[in-house]
Amino acid sequence: MSAIARTTLCLLASALAATAQPATTPLFWPDKNGPTRDGIVPADEAAKLPLKWNFETGENIVWKTDLQDDGHSTPVIGGDRIWFTSATTDGKKQYVYGLDRETGKIVHHILLFENATPEELGNPLNNYAAPSPVLEADALYVHFGTYGTARLNPATGEKVWERRDINARHYRGPGSSPTLHGDLLILTFDGIDQQYVTALDKKTGTTVWKTNRTTDYGDLDAEGKPTRDGDMRKAYHTPSVFDLHGTQVLVSIGSRAAFGYEVSTGKELWTIRHGGFNAAIRPLIYQNVLILNTGSERSHTLGVRINDQMKGDITESHVIWDREKRNASESCPVLVNGLLFQTTRGGVVTCLNPLTGEDVWEDRFAGQHLPSPIAAGDRLYFSNDRGDTRVIKASNKFELLAENKLPDAMTAAPAVADGALFIRTKKQLFKIAAK
Repeated sequence: MSAIARTTLCLLASALAATAQPATTPLFWPDKNGPTRDGIVPADEAAKLPLKWNFETGENIVWKTDLQDDGHSTPVIGGDRIWFTSATTDGKKQYVYGLDRETGKIVHHILLFENATPEELGNPLNNYAAPSPVLEADALYVHFGTYGTARLNPATGEKVWERRDINARHYRGPGSSPTLHGDLLILTFDGIDQQYVTALDKKTGTTVWKTNRTTDYGDLDAEGKPTRDGDMRKAYHTPSVFDLHGTQVLVSIGSRAAFGYEVSTGKELWTIRHGGFNAAIRPLIYQNVLILNTGSERSHTLGVRINDQMKGDITESHVIWDREKRNASESCPVLVNGLLFQTTRGGVVTCLNPLTGEDVWEDRFAGQHLPSPIAAGDRLYFSNDRGDTRVIKASNKFELLAENKLPDAMTAAPAVADGALFIRTKKQLFKIAAK
């Protein structure tokens, strides 16, 4: 057999093997809220996580890596790579980081977008890399709100496609993270000038549908123009998809109203009016109750009855409880053992009955709590802007299990992979695991 024939056969065999091979990349933490998008650590991982660590003594600190620039985005982890975004303080440059999971070595630090005149944030809490990426075995999706969205190849970090023409005035900076469902990448834009949800074909980046909010904001003059140029129309929400009586429904919360959309078409199915704005917290489901949070101002937590009559305006017919005070605003609640746990920005931690909204217990932690907690078995991990992570028991009685310290503020939620915590502070990324 000639050398050319042997080469051709080898190439053909390699190609066939490649196409026959299933995707084997483990997706440890593919979304900012974990593999089930609700902050729950898988049971096999939860049992391995450390209870305690100390950066001063090095207890359970495997490595730390120094980072540049700003970012609130929570890391996503697949295979041996950790991904998250960052941006310069002025918003003129936006990056993606890719770190080696075992060593913390920076493998990728890629400039994705440049912006000549980004809109001023007008918000000391936010930055230009607040939305978190989402990950699949063969794709990383990064999003910076109006400044750009891209699909990257996680093997190389190279762009597959990008969109920079999906826009809105964020006013206080971007915050809504993308959501994956089937072949759709779903983006949320609740700006002060435009408010809509749109779905892209994740393979090509082309628009599949776009649905404008139908909210009555109550701030229009006789000519139909807004009388206020500010927060009342703005939100930072990241939606989730639920099967509600056989229909795949995208539950999305904007300023002044929450919506259920048919996820395949974007058709509006139902709406719930509320008085809040700045909505940022993902919805949850417990039994036949949908749990919604209305935002950081006038923040309410609502329990909504799920049935086959969810059509049109269901505010009066389906809201079964409304908790008016001491609600989360940025930090997503978690449901564990039939109990709902949440914390306000100021650190008031509450355990609720998710069927009734009634308090079970309440306590208080120091510091501002922007990161969402995670639940690992019967443990809950709460982090704050002082570098503290408190671990409590997920129980109907308050029990503090541990208090841990890192050297800087935390605004991103922890991520989990292979029995380790990955915690992003303002200046570093830490891997924390039982040694």
